[in-house]
Amino acid sequence: MPLTFPLQLCMRGGTTQNKGWVTIMEERGISRDAVESLLEEKKHKDLSYKRVLSSMCTYPHEIAAYAHNMFLESNLGDSGLFPGTKEMEAELIRMIGALLGRENVHGYLSTGGTESNIQVIRAIRNRRKRAGLREMNIIVPETAHFSFDKIADILCVDVKKASLDDALRVDVNSVEELIDANTICVVGIAGTTEFGQIDPIKELSAITQENDLFLHVDAAFGGFVIPFLTEKDRYQFDFSLDGVSCMSVDPHKMGMSTIPSGCILFRENSYLDELEVSTPYLTTHGQSSLTGTRSGASTAATFAVFKYLGQEGMRAIVTECMRLTRLLVQGAKAKGIRPEIEPVMNVVTLNIDEVDRVAVALKAKGWEVSTTRKPKALRLVIMPHVTEETVKLFLEDLVDVI
Repeated sequence: MPLTFPLQLCMRGGTTQNKGWVTIMEERGISRDAVESLLEEKKHKDLSYKRVLSSMCTYPHEIAAYAHNMFLESNLGDSGLFPGTKEMEAELIRMIGALLGRENVHGYLSTGGTESNIQVIRAIRNRRKRAGLREMNIIVPETAHFSFDKIADILCVDVKKASLDDALRVDVNSVEELIDANTICVVGIAGTTEFGQIDPIKELSAITQENDLFLHVDAAFGGFVIPFLTEKDRYQFDFSLDGVSCMSVDPHKMGMSTIPSGCILFRENSYLDELEVSTPYLTTHGQSSLTGTRSGASTAATFAVFKYLGQEGMRAIVTECMRLTRLLVQGAKAKGIRPEIEPVMNVVTLNIDEVDRVAVALKAKGWEVSTTRKPKALRLVIMPHVTEETVKLFLEDLVDVI
């Protein structure tokens, strides 16, 4: 029999509403059938993406899942043992860089946007610290991802938040007003998490060049959307702008890779040197990544799906997501519901009274939605798992709860 203890005896500090029992690891394992049954039970409690309209993640492409499983044991933290996986990473860096305006970039596959953003600021902080600067700050939009709040805590830099313009993009005048002698970096967002908006990166590029500042573009979501938009020429957001120093992009979002798959790209290789630590007992001399052990499986998954789909396949995915985005907006307008802004990419925000009540009512009907902070709106992300039928069913329920 497994040993069990009352839950309160197993908890250190805090309280819990669960009055059940916690089972510790058994002395002897259970059968494969029993394990599979447990897994099925837990999986059944998870939501499927079918009626999820709040997430920027989706089902990975089947070829990505196949590749991920093939490379489960691969560790890019000790890449000398896995040269084939390392070759895939190197090719991916060039491939993604070329998609974002510059093939000759330098970086690595990260765990996602949070790690990428931390590493960007850590690299420029380390360089400025060696130059003698002690008090440092960065400027981000009010709509920046919450990872920048973690950065303030971890890296001990002040994070200044610039205000937005009427289109919910960062206000370049606000950015300029916040720059001081201790500013080391300006951040622009290409695909804001809440509104899907693209900051005026071209203008930010000019400002940072004039002030000799690092410009980081967080394109975690938009990096695999904007290049495939039919009106893409309206948006300059990548390394084609001389002032863009670094970019982050997440293949596990619109790239349809497995979780976790992020990517960090620097224009100059020297910034990776700012992050490197010695690893004398591994097959490599040093690491520039934040994590030591790095999954080669997600790298293989990203490599496989990009090779399989090509730009044509990825364009088709984005085109369909944008078609459904327009269908949703048109359907909402027909019912008298206006978007907060006209969608730039596959993120919709609807201006609805009592939006929190509506969100709760939609959840009761099985929909997972979210709300924005300021201005308050209903937020919907039209990912590849969303179908036309899903959009029509959602609109019916939305009108019903309103």
